[in-house]
Amino acid sequence: MEHYIKQAISPDDELINFGIYQDRTTTLSYVQISLAIALLINSRALDFVVTGCSSGQGMMLACNTFSNIQCGYIPTPQDAYLFSHINDGNVVSFPLGLNWGWSGEINFSETMKTLFTKPWGKGYPTGEAKHKIKNTKEVKDPNQLTKKAMLSFLPDLNPELLIPVLNYDPVFDFIVKNGTDHELIDTLRKIKVERNK
Repeated sequence: MEHYIKQAISPDDELINFGIYQDRTTTLSYVQISLAIALLINSRALDFVVTGCSSGQGMMLACNTFSNIQCGYIPTPQDAYLFSHINDGNVVSFPLGLNWGWSGEINFSETMKTLFTKPWGKGYPTGEAKHKIKNTKEVKDPNQLTKKAMLSFLPDLNPELLIPVLNYDPVFDFIVKNGTDHELIDTLRKIKVERNK
């Protein structure tokens, strides 16, 4: 799958694989993965994530519980195009088990190619572009107002959910090295040290 995403992205973009390894020993639930995604985005360590689960729906819902996350469900190239050109979010969830049979890799490849067709956020169809861009902003603004900021709930988050994510070095180390929200990064470091005593 990483191969198809590499083919789809711009040569100027960098692809980082945080968990699809053949020799992987760490197991995180899809809820923990959604938290890791939220930390990566909110720390500003990166700006876009491709993820998924068996149906794609659970991951989308889990990701959308966090502030600054707008995750779309993209089972087809049409969904990918509409998400990138209208919704202009920062996470996509693909069904990795549902309808994955003969030609499943072709659908995934074409969906990724369509997703990464630029420019994003231009609206669609052309005659409705201005209206669609306005609607997208109307979704994003309340999203920030109605969801708690990461810093406000991290110290109270169930350690069984949070600590495995902080102990997953590929994600934690990337956030510390590349994130620009230093207050969030300092909080994550502090929680990790305190909870691992």
